[in-house]
This record gives sequence, structure tokens and C-alpha cells, in this order.
Amino acid sequence: MNLLEKYDIDNVIKISASNPAKRDCQFLRVVLKQVRIKNTIRFQAEKFTQKQVFHDNIPTEKLTEYLNSNLVGNFKQICVVLPNKIITYLFSSSGKVKVLENAVATNPKTVLSQNRRKKYLLSEGDNIPALVDLGIFTKEFKVVNSMYDKFKQINRFVEILDDVLKQTEQKEITLLDFGCGKSYLTFIIYHYLVNICKINAKIIGYDLKNDVVENCNKLAIKYGYDNLHFIVADVTKDKLCEEKIDVVVSLHACDIATDYALNYAVQNNVPYIFSVPCCQHEVNSTINKGGDLDVLLKYGIVKERVSALLTDSVRALLLEDMGYSVDVMEFVDLSHSPKNLMIRAVKKHAVNNKNKAKIEHIMQQYGFTQKLYSLLYIQ
Repeated sequence: MNLLEKYDIDNVIKISASNPAKRDCQFLRVVLKQVRIKNTIRFQAEKFTQKQVFHDNIPTEKLTEYLNSNLVGNFKQICVVLPNKIITYLFSSSGKVKVLENAVATNPKTVLSQNRRKKYLLSEGDNIPALVDLGIFTKEFKVVNSMYDKFKQINRFVEILDDVLKQTEQKEITLLDFGCGKSYLTFIIYHYLVNICKINAKIIGYDLKNDVVENCNKLAIKYGYDNLHFIVADVTKDKLCEEKIDVVVSLHACDIATDYALNYAVQNNVPYIFSVPCCQHEVNSTINKGGDLDVLLKYGIVKERVSALLTDSVRALLLEDMGYSVDVMEFVDLSHSPKNLMIRAVKKHAVNNKNKAKIEHIMQQYGFTQKLYSLLYIQ
């Protein structure tokens, strides 16, 4: 059966299949969306199981074959979204097909422009060999299914970084990555700045684990990333880089390691900070009941989440006091990672301490401690 026999494939915006026809159907739902990849219109398929999402990229000339192999016969309902209508195919258990048409007011130009805005700066298929060694890409430069969320996260991080840095028109940048771990983000940022933006970038990554740092340094040498270096260091106590730093980044630096990254940026007058915190245990372990918000501290999971939000709010307010213009923004969709808030800060003002009294009041009221406050005002 050719679902698209009467329609121009280039006008197909989305195709969705639901209601599996068989109990042992591998996927519960499949959604195909029209996207642009390197100026070519293709269809990206998201295939949903109970716990995972798998992805395929399908050329337009292979779309009908893909639909017949993967959707027709496996689902009882298939919807085709066109610019001005939705075609719904309903398949009965006896093999009969009912076709419904509903008119919609959809502007295809709007849909395509949205897809263009969502296009990653770094795409599946890009020749980035380091990501093969790091396990993000297969040897064919396709995203490994289990790493798709990670690929989205590092892409989004680079997008946010790029939005700020392109306004500066800097041709030389020195960047520190705190708690770099396996350094997916570090390699991506270096590749993007040096190979795509043609910026003279120097990047240093700090991590606690000797074997991880050793492997990352080997990869940097292997791919000729001459100004990318990794150092074993405990950022909470070791002496760190003393040269002029333009950017501090941290992606999921655990608990108070984020505070040390932010404090380093403040003390060294670093102009740009991009931090996605993780595991905010400190406030949760010290906060006590003390006021009108006690209702939020009764239940463990609520207390944990409130403490995490309170931690990042205090961090943002402290950075404002240190002269930064601060945004706390959604980093990625919550469905991709629960650690989805980014603190983005740009140095613009003089130190003012306008939030200090408010922070101290709530800390005293609820009895909690916060490491960035301690680093800035006590130590």
C-alpha cells in the first residue's frame, strides 16, 4: 500500500503511527518529521518503546519503502500531516482501511522554519572522528542510539555558547572545562571553535580520574587538537590555571564542584560562564524547617527538588552580586535529562552585593549552607 500515492512527498510535514496491531510489536509509536540535514530534506523517524527512543534518517526517495516496511501492517492508525489537511488511515483487524480527511490551517513555511531553528550546529553524519572514539558516533558517523540524548545535550550546550560568543567576534579564546569527565563536550567545543568557527582556541579540561584524563590527552594528540589539554585536578583544592581565561564551562560538575567552578570564574574575572549543575546535595542535607515554605520540606522527593532549585537560585543571585548578567534557562527538554537547567552569566557590571542580605536571611531562616556563598564571603 502506498500511503503517499496521491501526495507530493515534499509537502509531507509529519507522519505518525500509533495503536500497535500486534501484541509483540517492537515499537509503541513511530513519528516521522520532515527536517533539513545539510540543505537536504529528509525524514527523521523517532521509534518509541516503553523506555527508549530509536532514530532513523530516511531520504525522501526511500520514504514509501520505509513506511511499508515499518508502519503498514504494524499499526492500526497512521496519520499523514500535509500543509492544509491531515489524512488519517484506520486499519481494521480484517484488513479494511478507512480514510479520514480533516482540514487544518498549517503554514508549511512556518513548519520548515521551525525545523531549521532546531537544526543542530553539529549534525549526524559530520566527520568528527573523535566522537567515534568517544562512543557518540558509529564508524559511519551516525549517532549511537543509546547516546542520542547525550548528543542532544552537547549540541544544545554548543548552541548556547555560540549565541553568546558570536556577539563578541573574538578570534582567540581560552576556555576551562571543570569536571570534564569523558569530555564529550570538551572535544565538541574544541572542534566547533577551531575547525568550524576558525577561532584560535585553547581549552583545558580538569577531572579527578587519571585514566580518563590520560585517554582524553591521547585522543587530543591523535586528532591534532594541539591546544586541547586535560589535567588531573581536584578543583575544590588544587591550584588551577593562572592565565587569562575567557570562558568557564561545567556540564554536570557534581554538587559543590559547580560552586568551585563559579567561584574560580568570579575570582579570575572571567567574562563568560556556562554551567549546568548536577547533584545539588549540600542544601538538601542542611536545610531545616523554619517558615512558610515548610510544606515543601515534608516529602523527601519534593524537598530534594526544592533544594536543587534553591541552590541554583542562590548561585544565580550571587553571580548577579558579583557583576554578572545572569539567565537560568532550560538547557534541554526534561524528557532528555532531569539535570536540565543552565546558569549562563556574562560579566557586565561592578560588584554590588544587592542580593546578599536576602540570601543571608533565607539561609538563617532555614539553617542551610551554600558553598558558593561561603567561598565568596566567608573563606
